[in-house]
Amino acid sequence: MEYLSFELPIKELMDQYQTCSLVGEESGVDVKLACSQIEDKIIEKKKEIYHHLTPWQRVQLSRHPDRPYTLDFIKGITDKDSFLELHGDRNFADDPAMIGGLATIDGQRVMIIGTQKGRTTKERQYRRFGMSNPEGYRKALRLMKLAEKFHIPVISLIDTPGAYPGLEAEERGQGEAIARNIFEMTMLKTPIFVYIIGEGASGGALGIGVGNKVYMLENTWYTVIAPESCSSILWRNWDHKEDAANALKLTPQDALKEKFIDGIVEEPLGGAHYEPQVAYDHLKASILQNIKAFSKFTGKELEIQRQEKFIAMGQFKG
Repeated sequence: MEYLSFELPIKELMDQYQTCSLVGEESGVDVKLACSQIEDKIIEKKKEIYHHLTPWQRVQLSRHPDRPYTLDFIKGITDKDSFLELHGDRNFADDPAMIGGLATIDGQRVMIIGTQKGRTTKERQYRRFGMSNPEGYRKALRLMKLAEKFHIPVISLIDTPGAYPGLEAEERGQGEAIARNIFEMTMLKTPIFVYIIGEGASGGALGIGVGNKVYMLENTWYTVIAPESCSSILWRNWDHKEDAANALKLTPQDALKEKFIDGIVEEPLGGAHYEPQVAYDHLKASILQNIKAFSKFTGKELEIQRQEKFIAMGQFKG
């Protein structure tokens, strides 16, 4: 496992634990007590670090190289071999940065869409680091319309640093594609449940982020701009990214306080990459709970509830 800079004290203890276990195996000496004491120290150190994360550290954790991505979550929450990926926007091309398809979760049919990053250098280039082109958003909208036709709930999994900023994306109508998705999602007559599972930045996230319920996993962020980009605009460099992260109020706790989201999905201590299956189980439980809660609503009621939810975000008292 890779460790971030603020996780190095944990790495040192993990190295001590591995050394202790190895000594016991090679020498035949009973070192269970010593190893157990190191384990206790590891848990204490994890609590000390992860219960007091700064906003910037939470951003770093959301980008951890071992963190599960959208396809990992899909595999972890859906029934075995039930995910059928669908391709293409029926207009220009298929966007590998935006994935989607039909699946079942405990027998419940769902349409899952989401942004997908890559792990290897080649895959990152192929997926464009999870940044979608216009055809990705148009593909997502096509799948959402298909779900509406057959009365299937839509699950949106967001993990993107933003929409792709390339010239070709602008030439093909990036802004219009995102705006169209936001417009259409407000009127979709089937339940939409949105989960930020990693990074949730700018219009790239909002393009598939309008839901009846919106949740963030515990170690994620959701805001109008990435801290580095904010720093580069205000200070002309990235040196103030930590200050920007503090000012942007991008943590799940901040978003919940401001009522931008409806809840926080708990992760295992240290993040989803430590115990991915635990993170999958928590996400799956939240999805099934919401599907059950919203199954009684008519299409019109779902549309009205979603619209009122987002309209309320722009209201304030002077």
